Amino acid sequence: MTDVFTDHRGLLFSVAYRMTGSVADAEDIVQDAWLRWSSVEPDEVRAPVPYLVKTVTNLALNEMTSARARRETYVGPWLPEPLLTGSSPDVAEEVEMAESVSYAMLVVLETLTPLERAVFVLGDVFGYGHVEIAEMINREPAAVRQLAHRARQHVQARRPRFPVPPSARLELVGRFRDACAGGELAPLMELLAPDVTVWSDGGGKVTAARRPVIGADNVGRWLLGVVGKLDARSVSIDIVTVNGEPALLASVGGQVAGSVQFDIEGDRITGIRFVLNPDKLNGLRARQAGDDDDRR
Repeated sequence: MTDVFTDHRGLLFSVAYRMTGSVADAEDIVQDAWLRWSSVEPDEVRAPVPYLVKTVTNLALNEMTSARARRETYVGPWLPEPLLTGSSPDVAEEVEMAESVSYAMLVVLETLTPLERAVFVLGDVFGYGHVEIAEMINREPAAVRQLAHRARQHVQARRPRFPVPPSARLELVGRFRDACAGGELAPLMELLAPDVTVWSDGGGKVTAARRPVIGADNVGRWLLGVVGKLDARSVSIDIVTVNGEPALLASVGGQVAGSVQFDIEGDRITGIRFVLNPDKLNGLRARQAGDDDDRR
């Protein structure tokens, strides 16, 4: 039983993370699934993997319902929790990285209802059929088909029309970092789309803009104002891979202080998302520490 769970832990984490948008919640869900799994007699389970996925799915649905209520009192914009990915063989990489775990996709998935999100993740990402999903979420197959149709419509309407190659994304993120460090508005403006928007998630625990900043000029000046307040001697800004795409990781005195994710269309940045809430950085801190240990 232990070996079966261990072999599929990466899959279970990946399902839970795509459903909740939270590393911490996904890890808690997997742990709860383990507690339930460890109390089951082996001969009671004919198909272990569907059983485990069903368990995680229903735990995630409960968490998503509770999370929606909590977000009604959340201070400022709520953003998904970033997942640091890269060269280390952690649980996130045991399942193939794809568009479904990109930060932009997680933002899109936030527009779905919990049931729509569960059906989309199980069907379009992990390939389960309507009958299998219906059994997992205790719905009729016809209802699952309707949920899947609505979810796909929402996702299609909001996903980027023209994907940007990874090399182009990496180059643009590097130019953005250099432009901010340079302190001049003109080079920064060349990278920003006219209607670019910035969201900052501080959760009321650190200083962050509580409303989106919109428009290239406003965003450019706001960014330079933020950078101007940083102590260059103690702050480092590194380009890392977050949710399978180039992003920036800010550290102060060697401690992770925030991450920056980008929406990019063509050769311009259309959206910038700052995750600064310390509670949402624990996953980045733990994984970065793991990478450091691996290097040592």
